Amino acid sequence: MSCLRELEGKMAHDHHFINQGLGLRRHVWVPGPVIVGAGPSGLAAAACLKDKGVPSIVLERSNCIASLWQFRTYDRLRLHLPKKFCELPLMPFPEDFPMYPSKQQFVEYLEAYAKRFGIKPVFEQEVESAGYDESVGLWRVKSVGLKGEEMEYVCRWLVVATGENAEAVVPDIKGIENFRGEVRHTAEYRSGSDFRGKKVLVVGCGNSGMEVSLDLCNHDAHPSLVVRNAVHVLPREMLGRSTFGLSMWLLKWLPIRLVDRFLLIMSWMIFGSTGSFGLDRPQVGPLELKSKTGKTPVLDVGTLAKIKSGHIKVHPSIQSVRHHSVQFVNGRIENFDAIILATGYKSNTPSWLKEKDMFSEKDGMPRKPFPHGWKGECGLYAVGFTRRGLFGSSADAKRVSEDIENFWKAEAKHLAMTIRRSFTFQP
Repeated sequence: MSCLRELEGKMAHDHHFINQGLGLRRHVWVPGPVIVGAGPSGLAAAACLKDKGVPSIVLERSNCIASLWQFRTYDRLRLHLPKKFCELPLMPFPEDFPMYPSKQQFVEYLEAYAKRFGIKPVFEQEVESAGYDESVGLWRVKSVGLKGEEMEYVCRWLVVATGENAEAVVPDIKGIENFRGEVRHTAEYRSGSDFRGKKVLVVGCGNSGMEVSLDLCNHDAHPSLVVRNAVHVLPREMLGRSTFGLSMWLLKWLPIRLVDRFLLIMSWMIFGSTGSFGLDRPQVGPLELKSKTGKTPVLDVGTLAKIKSGHIKVHPSIQSVRHHSVQFVNGRIENFDAIILATGYKSNTPSWLKEKDMFSEKDGMPRKPFPHGWKGECGLYAVGFTRRGLFGSSADAKRVSEDIENFWKAEAKHLAMTIRRSFTFQP
């Protein structure tokens, strides 16, 4: 404990702040967990901990909560699942919200959630590194503020809540740097009104790519969709119920492959064969594929009708891009005014978390499959890495708060007393 005594001995009158001798970095002792990320996952973790009497600090690189939802989503976005499957722990959505809340309504819900539980993140704190100091048995979380000020948060528990969507994925497409038109990731896309009358190529056929294509179509643009891989497209609702809710109910009674067969039969009755207009289905059923790989089926909100009518064209993978045109792997060449990359997001944990056991350096995701990826060693936790959306984040937050609570009163209070005694008995 000598290193810890030396660290804590530099506190003057305020035990929350430590000024280092050189004045280059200020230190903060956090008696509870440090939570990195103030999106839905971080808020859920902080609320569950608060409910159990455990204080925490939430660090956020942006200047607001849920920055992905506020700044990097398109205007027409709504929750793809019914609100009852997307609510965070301890607080349901308002009753007057629609079944599928809009982007703005969801942000309002999160702001109300933070206010209700008194969550006040430390904004504009970019975490540059976090590592476990074995010499003192504590985590050191180093961050840089907007003006370059450096901080180090010292804590017993670290909760990684930066999620699966921290950074945009930009694929390596041959020749795209030579394209004379606009190239934009969906993180920068807001509305199809910016592309009225233009020919736009959307790369990626997940939920975002499908919905952006529909939005472009509705704003009198001329979209084409690149479908690189097989994809499951399901109706958002079946038999008067949400497809997701119906699936969860059926899984209580039937094996996953039987439920998948039911979903595919219903989809064929509603859509017909999606392969006939360029959307081949994977060999594995939608729920089984989601369980094994995390790949989410597309819930259709009207895009398939536009594809069937020819208002949205479907193309295979891109071979190369030229100044004004794109050549596809089938040899077809077509001119475009803009390219929208609906190629998703990825975790950024390998860039700042100095740990190799819990998180994969390859994709920044927990190495252990769901539902075992929420807990690591030495007080390290993860919230929001389940590939199961908000429903998975809520489940993680509950598990993490329960686990930390088991240690809190005994271990954290004992540690706090040890630190306080170190002020009195300096070597």
